[in-house]
Amino acid sequence: MTSPKLITSSDKIFVAGHNGMVGAAICRALSKYNYNHQLKVNRKDLDLSDQNAVELFFLKEKPSVVILAAAKVGGIEANRTYPTEYLLENLKIQTSVIESAWKFGVRRLLFLGSSCIYPREANQPITEEELLKGELEKTNESYAIAKIAGLRLCSALRKQYKFDAISLMPTNLYGPGDNYHPKNSHVLPSLIRKFYMGAKGNQKSVVCWGTGSPLREFLHVEDLGEACVFALEQWNPDAINAPLDKDGKPLNHLNVGTGIDISIKDLTVLLANITGFNGNIEWDTTKPDGTFRKLLDVSRLRNLGWNASINLEEGLKKSLVDFEENYSIDNLRNISSKIL
Repeated sequence: MTSPKLITSSDKIFVAGHNGMVGAAICRALSKYNYNHQLKVNRKDLDLSDQNAVELFFLKEKPSVVILAAAKVGGIEANRTYPTEYLLENLKIQTSVIESAWKFGVRRLLFLGSSCIYPREANQPITEEELLKGELEKTNESYAIAKIAGLRLCSALRKQYKFDAISLMPTNLYGPGDNYHPKNSHVLPSLIRKFYMGAKGNQKSVVCWGTGSPLREFLHVEDLGEACVFALEQWNPDAINAPLDKDGKPLNHLNVGTGIDISIKDLTVLLANITGFNGNIEWDTTKPDGTFRKLLDVSRLRNLGWNASINLEEGLKKSLVDFEENYSIDNLRNISSKIL
């Protein structure tokens, strides 16, 4: 006999950050499974960092389910340059939304964190128990601290007030709606942009950051959308069959990923083949590598019944189509020239 789902089609679901890459993918997944009562609001109409405005929104709209996908995100360079903004803005957004959800009687809340919450030297693959077991990666420490605070707030509210808040920690994401900015993007969209431009411009070489030796795991954002719906429907940390930590206690956060990683160097070769780039791949070793490896142990979510379905090569081809459909090569060159 199948267990009843923990959310229903009649639920009013507020997706905070619905216009972002992650939020949009979650909305598509919700619609796919007939969760059509979605509450969306644009940034110009609601500043999620404004506690009073968020409380008034919850008081008026009365959502029964909240998915917190809104965040200030960026790559290594952006995190190193603006640590104050990455810490402060994310703390404000998370506190406003999570506290308001609890205060105004939301039945279920899903908070999305990041694999960067785990220590730089975490045991591999990284289990959920590695949280706070060591030093964070310095290049994105502010963002990681903010996400840890959000996770811990959800856990505290569950423990103290029985508020049904759960958290998912996704690995590196990519897909439709990604940020391809030359300086503020993550590694994969940055490389897609570089190799696409290199191929279209018949460039003799493409320069990539670091040594190419770090290993990274990548999850297509459509898979994350599916995982979010699955977790909301199926994962009750208090259930008898819920995932437990190594001490036999219920887990309030679960990893989401593929369980497979690839070196940045091998990734560039794959992208060169997919984009048709035939030049040389050069490495700027004056740029940081970041954490050497961040492979998530995804066995807990897998044992609940969820698996990623989009392999990396298929996902990269989908991303390239999205990139070509939404970005003009001339616009990208203009952006690059202004920044450089």
